[in-house]
Amino acid sequence: MLKGMAMGAADVVPGVSGGTIAFISGIYEELITSIDNIRPNLLRVWSSDGFGAFWKALNGNFLLALFAGIVISVLSLSRLLSYLLAEHPVLLWAFFFGLVLASILYVARQIDRWRLAVWVMLLAGIALATLVVSLPAADPEFGLAYLFLCGALAICAMILPGISGAFILVLLGGYKTALDAIHERDLAVLLALGLGAVFGLLSFARLLKWMFVRFRNGTLALLTGFIIGSLQKIWPWKQVLETRMFDDKAVVIREANVAPWNFEGNPMLWQAVLLAILGFALIFLLERVADRKNDTA
Repeated sequence: MLKGMAMGAADVVPGVSGGTIAFISGIYEELITSIDNIRPNLLRVWSSDGFGAFWKALNGNFLLALFAGIVISVLSLSRLLSYLLAEHPVLLWAFFFGLVLASILYVARQIDRWRLAVWVMLLAGIALATLVVSLPAADPEFGLAYLFLCGALAICAMILPGISGAFILVLLGGYKTALDAIHERDLAVLLALGLGAVFGLLSFARLLKWMFVRFRNGTLALLTGFIIGSLQKIWPWKQVLETRMFDDKAVVIREANVAPWNFEGNPMLWQAVLLAILGFALIFLLERVADRKNDTA
C-alpha cells in the first residue's frame, strides 16, 4: 500500500510517472503480470474452484493494496503536492530529478547483457520519450471515440516509466474535457475515458508482459531510454513559454529548460542540489532495504 501511495503521489505531479516509482520500488513486473492475468478465464476459476482460488489467481491482495494506496495518496497528497508545485516548483522538481536520475542507474543495472540490439532499444526509448515530451498540445474536436483513445493512451503512459499520463492528456487536448467531466459528472465522457483506460491497461500490460518474457534485456533498455528521455521534462529550472486555462487553472503547455543562473527568480541552487542528492540517495536506500528483505527471506 505504501508503494501504491508513492505511485499516486508521483501521478499527481505532471511529468512524473507512477510507472517509474513502480519500477524503482521493485513491483513493476508483478504489477504487469497481475494486470495481464485479468482475463475471462478467471470467472471460470471462480465458478469451478470458488472465490478463494479466483482471488489467488487474480493476485487480489497485491492489486487491492496497491490501488488502495494510489487512491489514498491521490486524495490525501494531491493538495500538498499541488501547493508545492505552485509555491516551490524548483525544490520539488529538483527532488524528483534526483529520484529519476538514480532510477536510470537502477533500471540499467537490471540488464545483464549489453548487445547491439539492446543499445538500439535504449536509443529508441530516448528518442521516443524526447519526441513525446516536446510535442505541442493538440486542440481537437472531441467525440466519444477520440475520448476512448485518450483514455487508452493516457493509462498506457501511466504504467510506462518516464512518461506521465496527465501530460499525455494535455498533449491530446483531453485534459480540460476530463476535468470538466469529473466536475460536471458527465457520465458519457467519463464512461468513454474509463473504457479506454481499461482497454489500454489490459492490452498494454499484455504486450509488456510478452516483451519481458521474450526480450527482457531489450525491454529494460527501452524503459531506461524512456526515463532518460523524460529527464528534460522534470529539469528544475524552466522558462514558461505558453500556458492555457483549464477549468480556471493555468496549465503549462510549452516551456524551455534554462541554466540556474538564467532562471527568472530565485534559483535556490544549493537547496535544489541538496534535494536532488536526497532523491538520488533515496533510491539506493530503498534498494538496500529490499536486498536485506530478500536475504532474510
